[in-house]
Amino acid sequence: MALDDILKQVPIDDIAAKLGVSHDEAKAAVEQGGAVLLGGLASNASTAEGSSAIENALKRHEGATGPAKVEDIDQADGGKIVSHILGAKEKEVTEKLTESTQTAGIDFGKLLPILAPIVMGLIANANKDKSAKKDAGEQSGGIGDVIGGILGGGSSGGGIGDLLGGLFGGRK
Repeated sequence: MALDDILKQVPIDDIAAKLGVSHDEAKAAVEQGGAVLLGGLASNASTAEGSSAIENALKRHEGATGPAKVEDIDQADGGKIVSHILGAKEKEVTEKLTESTQTAGIDFGKLLPILAPIVMGLIANANKDKSAKKDAGEQSGGIGDVIGGILGGGSSGGGIGDLLGGLFGGRK
């Protein structure tokens, strides 16, 4: 599974209409927003406590599939997910994304709560598949490996690694 798999399950045209932008602008924003959510989850999964919290949250999203329309998404739940993933950096992250040259004018404060439940559903299903393989005797890592595999397998636009590093990594 890769970031591209997330894009296939996101109602891009519906998001474009909701945000008042073109399909291509919405797709670029979904790519960046999805990568940021995955990066935040990967950062949280780097600790035992964070990994455990993610595992517990994923249980509520197992079996979820991509919605047909934005109105089908529980955006209140999405807002809570975003708050848990980004924590104290939520405002900083949404502002930086909103100011990004690739996605100028898109309100990530509105977009991330739409994406978060979709991302959690995909990770929950990937994690469940990985657990089934582990039960069958295959070697398997933790939730961080699942998230890292998704992050590493995407085709998101340039600069996202720098953005993620600046938001979650060794900043002064």
